[in-house]
Amino acid sequence: MENHPILIPLISGGLAGTSTDLFFFPIDTLKTRLQARGGFFKNGGWSGMYRGVGSAIVGSAPGASLFFLTYEAMKTTLFPILQSAFTAYPSAPVHGLTHMIAASFGEIAACTVRVPTEVVKQRAQAASTRYGTSLAALRGVLSNDSGEGVFRGLYRGYSTTIMREIPFTMIQFPLYEALKKRFAIRSGRQSASPLQGAICGMIAGGVAAACTTPLDVLKTRIMLSEERVNISTLVSEIIGEDGYKGFFRGIAPRTMWISVGGAVFLGVYETAKGLTCTLLD
Repeated sequence: MENHPILIPLISGGLAGTSTDLFFFPIDTLKTRLQARGGFFKNGGWSGMYRGVGSAIVGSAPGASLFFLTYEAMKTTLFPILQSAFTAYPSAPVHGLTHMIAASFGEIAACTVRVPTEVVKQRAQAASTRYGTSLAALRGVLSNDSGEGVFRGLYRGYSTTIMREIPFTMIQFPLYEALKKRFAIRSGRQSASPLQGAICGMIAGGVAAACTTPLDVLKTRIMLSEERVNISTLVSEIIGEDGYKGFFRGIAPRTMWISVGGAVFLGVYETAKGLTCTLLD
């Protein structure tokens, strides 16, 4: 890792992101349709579960690569700075804070790629938006029929996505790193194995997913809307439709998808990182 600080996270992150998004795409479609206005069956039901997969393929590798490139770089840079700033504290909280900040910067970087592909993907997934494919959804945004502007259209929900992803990643990655360390200590090794990393990713992802579902519901509604919508208005609309339980629509598939997806995503990342290090060194 030290000899190839850019190439390894780029390759490993790209492989992890693409494999996870392709494998779990139908569950993501299920979650999107449950959260969309009108509910599951009005937005396509069980048909076309891979609608929008083209945008996921295009965005998965660069988004995940950008995340891990930023995350690994920030971890290396931040820890000595924070350690010197908080000398009175033990190293464990400093490690946790480092992972929180590094993962947050990683998500901000990744969302510059992820949000446009997410907008296109979700508009293709939900039948209520009249688009049948990723290309049709992209053309709809680029044609600017709604008058929102191409940039605003592609980055619709960017701030809400950041609002969701930063709390998510601040829960997921410190928990993931702490669990990996615990596994390594119990195994008497310097680091956790890829299988142990996958188990840690599953636990951390599931906990983070469940906690941040209300933010995900808001993000989905904003992205599916072709007109600008005020968050307070959207909150009132969701409460009016379903009560406060509306903020937890899709929690089961989201938690399942991200829990199992976290195992695949981080397990593939750790495996690919080890193989890439071996091949490049």
